Amino acid sequence: MFSASIKASGLSVPLEEFRLKALAWADRHPHVAYYNPNNIPYPHQGFEHLLAVSSGPALPLNMEEAFLSLRGQLQREHPLLCGFLAYDLKNQVERLQSQNPDSVGFPLIHFFAPSFCIYFQEDAVTVYSSQANVHESISAICSTPTPQPSSLQKVQVKQRVEKAAYIANVERIRQHILEGDVYELNYCIEFYVEDVLLQPLPLYLALTEASPTPFSGYLKCEDRYLLCASPERFLRKEGNHLISQPIKGTTRRGETPEEDARLRHQLRHNEKELAENMMIVDLVRNDLSRSCATGTVRVEEMFGIYGFRQVSQMISTVVGELQPGKDLVDALTGAFPMGSMTGAPKISAMQLIEELEVTRRGLYAGSLGYITPDNNCDFNVVIRSIQYNASTRYLSYMVGSAITYDSDPEQEYAECLLKAQAILQVLGQG
Repeated sequence: MFSASIKASGLSVPLEEFRLKALAWADRHPHVAYYNPNNIPYPHQGFEHLLAVSSGPALPLNMEEAFLSLRGQLQREHPLLCGFLAYDLKNQVERLQSQNPDSVGFPLIHFFAPSFCIYFQEDAVTVYSSQANVHESISAICSTPTPQPSSLQKVQVKQRVEKAAYIANVERIRQHILEGDVYELNYCIEFYVEDVLLQPLPLYLALTEASPTPFSGYLKCEDRYLLCASPERFLRKEGNHLISQPIKGTTRRGETPEEDARLRHQLRHNEKELAENMMIVDLVRNDLSRSCATGTVRVEEMFGIYGFRQVSQMISTVVGELQPGKDLVDALTGAFPMGSMTGAPKISAMQLIEELEVTRRGLYAGSLGYITPDNNCDFNVVIRSIQYNASTRYLSYMVGSAITYDSDPEQEYAECLLKAQAILQVLGQG
């Protein structure tokens, strides 16, 4: 790879403008992945700030044996790989199935090796290219029109599951809990817009402006797009060290610092929210123990309260050390999908999710991330996100919450709408 490090003072435009121009320039390519931590303080930091593009084909991965195929790619020398794992890969981790309709159509797994990528630092950029065209590409980026955030106007957002049906399903889940089938379940519903022609990048910029998060991402997979404002990490690997950070527990932000502090205090001492978080922490500990050495899995932080633009969240951090003979794919398959998006026990919860939900999750509740040449990685949980198929003009976003026996259906429904607030805003609904 050819490379160059350029100070902000060496660019012909300000660094923030260069970043926006680079995104617009990248959007001309069939494969784009952008990861933005938005300078938000986060335990173990957020994503690396990175933009990657490729005009070539994606990795030739076998969709029927996705993880085995990915391992084959990782066992040979490889560059940075950017892509995602869709939620329905659960069927290759456990004996499960997905029969619900999928109107977006992302593949189960997708990774590409960038032909050109940019790492953004505070006062510089580092550029890598597979061709000796670094400075020509920088010039082309600087001459690209600067995109502007743009929300949608006058679109009809439909709800796949109406409120009455949602409440009835929450009551069904509570009955399953009473009967001992599960003790927590993450139940999600879809909102969608049909036949909508839009520019995904300006909409992503508007979403990031409305809701900056540490695991924000923009992905273009030919004619399919992901506009992601996720606050949650699925899995980070640093050498043999694994980090997973489940989120369970949500409250709105206060109108004043005093109200905000009071709401955060209430969240930290809410018995229902604490119980939800503890259940998922136990599940994630169990998931990591599948690939980690005995005795190394531990809870580094329990019930941390972190504020984002629309909500404060309860986040716990679970860590472990990969056992000898295990690799990144073992770590991924041991923990996928993120337990905060399933419930517990995990397999029973996923079976019930398939029965109760009417939309296939696709990339929602899956993971967007990157794998480094030395097989380290960082993957988020795809939540607070818009999926869009440009060919069919279909836009989808899903929201959900954890249902326990103590759940109040009306409050759970209100929590779903709270989580969707930023997306509704950029869709012109709020």
